Amino acid sequence: MIAKFALATLGLALLPATAQAQLRDFCPERPGLDTPPCIVDKGHFQIEMGLADWTRDRSAGQSTTTVSLGDTELRYGLDDSTEIRANWTAYTRQREHDRVGGERSQFSGVGDLGFSIKHALLNPDGSGFSLAIAPGITLPTGSHGIGDGTWSASFLLPASYALSDSLSLIATPEIDAAADGDGDGRHLAYGSAAGLSADLGPRINASVEMQIIRDRDPGGASTQALSSVSLAFQPGSSLALDAGANFGLNHATPDAEVYIGISRRF
Repeated sequence: MIAKFALATLGLALLPATAQAQLRDFCPERPGLDTPPCIVDKGHFQIEMGLADWTRDRSAGQSTTTVSLGDTELRYGLDDSTEIRANWTAYTRQREHDRVGGERSQFSGVGDLGFSIKHALLNPDGSGFSLAIAPGITLPTGSHGIGDGTWSASFLLPASYALSDSLSLIATPEIDAAADGDGDGRHLAYGSAAGLSADLGPRINASVEMQIIRDRDPGGASTQALSSVSLAFQPGSSLALDAGANFGLNHATPDAEVYIGISRRF
């Protein structure tokens, strides 16, 4: 069933689009760490899917490998400044290895279901200085060992500033009511991503970003620090392919993550 869902969604994303007039420049939220403030055109929707995602985290006593398929976000434009979004991951497999005791464990299944709304405060097409707000909630629908086990909430403040026709600053401050590690309650987490986005040609965009998140989990507070490089190729006005990699900058952050994805506007 999961495989059929992923194939059907990918097939939909690859369908040719009907002729569209006066649409804004295509602006997916993939790839990278930041959330762009641009809004999907009124009456149109986008599918943005992580086709494959691999993460590796290794500490002194344990190593964890996570593979995700079909990490999907649906976006729909309600009006010229507002869109609604839903996100869900079709399949995740996580393997853990206790390098001291030798024990191994594995969890697999679907992810939690998230809903959010994004409203532009300035320039919903992402031009000039663009600013938006994006509150959201995540419901505990995921499989045991994969989902958070309880609901969580977030509030993002996506922003971008065009330095030139081909270079932009991007930033996404956020504050979260994050799920506790034991799945019983919530705690404060906050931080921001920021970086540079550059058009390398009419169809290619590259981004370099960093993110720092302070997480006050009662089971152990931590500060995660990430660096990111990503590349997007746009073969058509409403289709984009992407690839990227994230790298942990401290022990509290997963060591490495690589991914590929696709985005389609209808």
